[in-house]
Amino acid sequence: MGAPSTLRDDTSLISHAVAELARRTHFPVAFGGLEHDGAVHVTTVVGARTRSIEGLVVHESRGLGGRALIERRPRMTLDYRTSRTITHDYDRAILGEGIATLFAVPVLVAGAARSVLYCGSWTQTPISDAQARPAFDVAGELGAELRVRAEVERRLSAAPTVEGGLGAGAREEIRESYAQLRSIAATVGDADVRRRLEDIEARLAALTGDAPAAAVDSDLHLSRRETDVLACAAVGSTNGEIAASLGLRETTVKSYLASAMAKLDASTRHAAVTRARRAGLLP
Repeated sequence: MGAPSTLRDDTSLISHAVAELARRTHFPVAFGGLEHDGAVHVTTVVGARTRSIEGLVVHESRGLGGRALIERRPRMTLDYRTSRTITHDYDRAILGEGIATLFAVPVLVAGAARSVLYCGSWTQTPISDAQARPAFDVAGELGAELRVRAEVERRLSAAPTVEGGLGAGAREEIRESYAQLRSIAATVGDADVRRRLEDIEARLAALTGDAPAAAVDSDLHLSRRETDVLACAAVGSTNGEIAASLGLRETTVKSYLASAMAKLDASTRHAAVTRARRAGLLP
């Protein structure tokens, strides 16, 4: 399990994901939590009429969510009370809320289930593929954010430091992490999730401690895609590698790179990266 501050940050992601789950699926009840120590600890409940689900701890293989957790695939029951395919360890909580139909979706990070999100109804409500898709989307977005945060934490904890600031190795780790984060954020469709990823990018970039070198640089502005491309170029990626990473055509990458170089008044990509760093646009 990560540090307490990291856990609190991840718990806030659960709160957002559960709210999105309720909004997008239109199911009256939604709840979820992170996995640690082999169990899902429910921290957020939306739409419930009672408090019976609050603080629920679902162990792997137990109940509907425990099966989703261990099997790493969605599980559903149309009539929770009579279901014979799950254990009934949590009847007091689920039936106490009056839930009939329950849908549990695991959130996967690097193949491991890191969370389970639930949506439920007080009546028997069949769930079509089209209705399930929003739940899968929310789980996928949460998984992407958890993966990014875990990778940033891993890189920062492994990065060497020197007295008075970051060493060269740490700076390179941060720059590689920043480029990877930009690549992941570029594939996220949800604007709010992308905004929160950009907040992480800004904090990561600030860790290098590079201050803008000239007042004129404060007038420089790159588009999101220009920054994506330049961040990848800054860690040595070729145009082809950048294209594959960002899901673009190589000719498109060249166009964004040329546009960024023009804005930065740079004749080479190396010069563009240097000026972008001095302007505080890149770590």
